[in-house]
Amino acid sequence: MTPEEKHLWYDYLKSYPVRFQRQKSIGNYIADFFCAGARLVIELDGSGHFTEEQQRIDAERTEYLESVGLMVLRFNNMDVQKNFYGVCTEIDRVVRKRMEQ
Repeated sequence: MTPEEKHLWYDYLKSYPVRFQRQKSIGNYIADFFCAGARLVIELDGSGHFTEEQQRIDAERTEYLESVGLMVLRFNNMDVQKNFYGVCTEIDRVVRKRMEQ
């Protein structure tokens, strides 16, 4: 796990009231974080995700995950570093909304 993934896991998701898993295999992909109850995948993207090729790969991955009924929520590593509270607040908002459905 990257430092940002560790930070999000140990300082928020690990003790979140709805269960999350880390490094969850889904099809041919490994999601950074997965919440079955909310049908949610959280991906943290480092600088390598900003290349044209990686964006294409990420789009294919998202398309697959959405095709099996999951929502993909992406944050870049800078979001976690500079706005950790905002990232956690958005995750909580999305989980609560999806749990209502």
